[in-house]
Amino acid sequence: MACNEEDFCSNRLVLKPEEAGLVDLIYLLWSSNIENRRFVDYSEETRITEFRRRWLIFISVLLQKILLSIAKPLSWVGSLFEKWLNLLSSNRDLAVLLLNLLRGNVVIPDETSATFKSSVACIDWRVELDKSITPENKKYHATLSIMAAKLIYENEAFIASIIRDHWKMELLGFNNFWNYYQNVPSTQALILEADPKLMVVSFRGTRPFDAEAWRTDVDMSWYELPNVGRVHSGFMKALGLQQSGWPREIEQGDDQQHPFAYYAIREKLRKLLKNNHGAKFIVTGHSLGGALAILFPLVLALHQEDWMLKRLEGVYTFGQPRVGDKQLGEFMETQLRSHGVRYLRFVYSNDMVPRLPYDDSTLMFKHFGTCIYFNSFYQGQASLFLFHIIV
Repeated sequence: MACNEEDFCSNRLVLKPEEAGLVDLIYLLWSSNIENRRFVDYSEETRITEFRRRWLIFISVLLQKILLSIAKPLSWVGSLFEKWLNLLSSNRDLAVLLLNLLRGNVVIPDETSATFKSSVACIDWRVELDKSITPENKKYHATLSIMAAKLIYENEAFIASIIRDHWKMELLGFNNFWNYYQNVPSTQALILEADPKLMVVSFRGTRPFDAEAWRTDVDMSWYELPNVGRVHSGFMKALGLQQSGWPREIEQGDDQQHPFAYYAIREKLRKLLKNNHGAKFIVTGHSLGGALAILFPLVLALHQEDWMLKRLEGVYTFGQPRVGDKQLGEFMETQLRSHGVRYLRFVYSNDMVPRLPYDDSTLMFKHFGTCIYFNSFYQGQASLFLFHIIV
């Protein structure tokens, strides 16, 4: 995608691993002349002649090519692994499974059922909300957010069952959203009503065996938005970036086969908020989902949806990667502060994801906002200064 004065971005660096061959990658490291390299699309203002920048591009493209090559077998292994874990749990344990096998009474798990768990749920089986933290507690929104960020990894039936039967809340929507650039529905999100005055939007993060999601994480491409700053292009694409950028409105009817996350969720929230004048909403997500959570209000700000931003109570992310440069962070801090939006990032110990993309003079990606850091003993600390030291 080219960027000129009429387009949505003023500057860019876009990597196209599908068009890169082995010779291209070797040439990238060998020579600073990359004008004819098809897999690197950049504007004249973007200087990438230095070896360190070319090295980072090499690593990003190489990793993406590896992920492209193993996408199907990785997905197959993940599916087999989850089926095996659910086969064990459906038959209680390995001994009972073997006994049922001899009797011909093996319980076969249904991947679409409310009892089928993802690998995430098999590792961390907790589904109940902390009953000691009531809606009046200042920790309530954050604790509700982390559970919603965890729950979105499951299938729709499982999600609906937990929200309805355990949380006593209402699931308002669950969708797979289209990524125009990957040509697959790579983004998932849910909307739930916690109470008549609070709704929660949760974006799914990177699943362990989802190569497309991992590609988004390791892609170091970016767009520079005028008066806003540089933003990670992979996260923008997952959120619903169009070929023409971010038009305020697109044709997206209820029967459309390929809804885009930002536009579909914004339209749903518009209707819900207009029908309930006192209601607010929060946005959350883990890992990649955390990046989408903080970029959602960014696009609202680009579209001057001030009334929706005023109804946004907070953004709570967990293990969120960096989404842009220092200028973008300053723009977002101004927007969030002016609309009274609370923004907290939760980081656990040595989690690698919040340290990506790298914060150096080459990529210039920067975190912003308040970080709640937990060490390996689950002791929390909140400090802007501390966060810059750690990550």
